[in-house]
Amino acid sequence: MTESAPVTVRILDREYQVMCSPEERRGLVDAALFLDSQMREIRESGRLSSVDKIAVMCALNLADELLKLRQQQLERGEKVDQRVLELARKLDEVGSEASAAD
Repeated sequence: MTESAPVTVRILDREYQVMCSPEERRGLVDAALFLDSQMREIRESGRLSSVDKIAVMCALNLADELLKLRQQQLERGEKVDQRVLELARKLDEVGSEASAAD
């Protein structure tokens, strides 16, 4: 089992130490860089200046995006399921026709 170690990330000019395993380090750093860029974008828009409000707005934007992606994935999954059922039905038909011809 790998031991967690502190990793320092910088978001909106503030440093945070987060414990994570070596395997998770790259993902954590990438997530922190992405979060920092999203929060800077909100701050630079001039609508908000409080770090707390910027963080909440960023969290809402990311949550909205996540929910939309989940819905798209669900819809794609349903389409794939329907296609698989359709193909299975066609295979059954071909199998039945082949059996009847024998």
